[in-house]
Amino acid sequence: MKSLINLSIAILLLSAGLYFVADQLEASGGKGSKDTITIYNWGDYIDPDLLKQFTEETGIKVIYETFDSNEAMLTKIQQGGTTYDIAIPSEYTIEMMIEEDLLHPIDHSKIPNLQYIDPYYLDLPFDPKNKYSIPYFWGTVGIVFNPNLIPDHITFESWNDLWDPSLKRKVFLVDSAREVMGMGLNSIGQSLNAKDEKLLRQVTDKLVTLSPNIKGIIGDEIIPLMINNEAAVALTWSGSAADMMSENEELDYAVPQEGSNLWFDNFVIPKTAKNIDGAHAFINFMLDPEVAAQNAEYVGYSTPNKAALEIMDPEIINDERFYPPEEIKDRLEVYENLGLEWLGKYNEYFLEFKMSIR
Repeated sequence: MKSLINLSIAILLLSAGLYFVADQLEASGGKGSKDTITIYNWGDYIDPDLLKQFTEETGIKVIYETFDSNEAMLTKIQQGGTTYDIAIPSEYTIEMMIEEDLLHPIDHSKIPNLQYIDPYYLDLPFDPKNKYSIPYFWGTVGIVFNPNLIPDHITFESWNDLWDPSLKRKVFLVDSAREVMGMGLNSIGQSLNAKDEKLLRQVTDKLVTLSPNIKGIIGDEIIPLMINNEAAVALTWSGSAADMMSENEELDYAVPQEGSNLWFDNFVIPKTAKNIDGAHAFINFMLDPEVAAQNAEYVGYSTPNKAALEIMDPEIINDERFYPPEEIKDRLEVYENLGLEWLGKYNEYFLEFKMSIR
C-alpha cells in the first residue's frame, strides 16, 4: 500500500511538473502566449512586410495561417482544435459566427484608429454597431476579361454575355457556390440571397447550359492563369482582378448591370483567442492610415480607411472599377446569412452544375 501511495504522489508531482513546463513554454512566446498572436486569413491577403513591422513595433510575434473559403474557416473555428486570435471572414459568415456565439466582443477603446474608417462601412446589418467586427477590405464580384481574345460585341454589361457561343472553353469561374449561384440568380434578375427552390432549380439548369464555355472552376490559381492568358474571361473578385490587371495590361474588369455582390471582410476575435490584447493591438495597427494604404496597394482590394485614401496613389482610388460610385453600389447586394439548410442547398446545386462540366 505504501509503495502505491508513493507511486500516486510521484505521478501527481510529474503531472504538476509537466503543467508548469507547458505554462512556462507558453509564457516564453509559444503559440497562445501573450507575446504571440495567431492570425487566420485568406491567402495572399496582407503585405507580409507589415507582419514584420508589427512585431518590430510591439514585440508580438505573428503566426500566420490561411484558408480558401469562409466555410473552411468557419468549420475549423467551430471544431476548436486550433486557437486563433484573429480571423478575417466575410459578412454573412460573421453573422453566422455571432449567432453561434463564436466571437469575442471588440473593445473599441483599444482601437483608436477606428476613427479613420469611413462611416459607410460601419454599423452594417450583419454586425450592428460593430460589436464583433472591424472593417478590413471590401469589393465586388465581377468579370475580368481580355478584350483582345473575345469578339467586340461582348462587353459584359450583362451576365448573359458569359453564355455567348464564341466563349467556348474560354471562361474560368471561382470555385465558390455563393459567387457562382449568385451570378446565376442575378443573370435572371433575381436576388443573390434567394431562398426559393424553384429559382435555384431554374438557375442550375441555366448554369448547365454554360458548361460548354467553362474551361475550369478553380481557386487562387485563377490569378496567374489569367495573367498568362490561359483563358479569356473569369468570374472573380475585384481585388483578384486588380492583381491580374497589374501584371497584364490587356485585361479589363466589369460589374454587369443586373447587379452583383458587394462584400465586406472584417477582423474578428474568436472566442477561444488566447491573446485578446494582442489581437486588439494588431487590429489597431492595421487601421493606421499609412499601414492601411500600404496594405491596400499591395493586396489590390478596396480599403474602407478614408484617411488611407488620402495618401494612396490617385490613379488607384479614382478607378471606378474598384472604387465604384454610389449609383453603381446601389445595384449591388450584400450576402446574407442563408442558414445551414439553404447554404446546403446552394452547395448541392453548385455541385450538380460542376458535375455537368466535361
